[in-house]
Amino acid sequence: MRTRADISALVSSRICHDLVSPLGAIGNGVELLGMSGAPEGPELQLINESVENANARLRFFRIAFGAASADQVISRSEILATLSAASRGGRLAYEWRAAGDLPRRAVRAAFLLIQCLESAMALGGHIVVDLQDDTWVVTGESDRMNIDVDLWDSLTNARARVPLSSALVQFALLPEVLDELKRSLSLAFDTGKISARF
Repeated sequence: MRTRADISALVSSRICHDLVSPLGAIGNGVELLGMSGAPEGPELQLINESVENANARLRFFRIAFGAASADQVISRSEILATLSAASRGGRLAYEWRAAGDLPRRAVRAAFLLIQCLESAMALGGHIVVDLQDDTWVVTGESDRMNIDVDLWDSLTNARARVPLSSALVQFALLPEVLDELKRSLSLAFDTGKISARF
């Protein structure tokens, strides 16, 4: 029997898979226009940037929300390329310190945590992901944090019931993903900083 997290992951994988081809076709079309000698005005530049941003978010979402089997691994190079693309032109910078190829499910949890941190860092900041021995440490720092205490409490308190919008779905999925990994989450809050360990 599949869990709600499994079904959500399969739906996400399907959406990401189905969107890759049309986005790739748009990118190829823009490239062909450039090669044909068409004038490169702000319109074409805007389309190109939009396609690049959409592809970057799609790659990020595929890792954060997509299906991952217990024995699946993801390469460090793919992780770094995904985070680099996601940060291009944005207000957030990512630093991935975990070495080597890693279990995809654990990386998925880290990416969901990154999204939780992003929700508190609307004005930007710096997110660091590290693997210390067998413990993942994900830290976000910003000059201006907007912390919804009830929302963050829902990550460690199973009885907490917080209404969630689609933009905050990561807060609903993360506890289930951590439960699959048989890991517990601890959180620490400081001025301009949130640290999470699992």
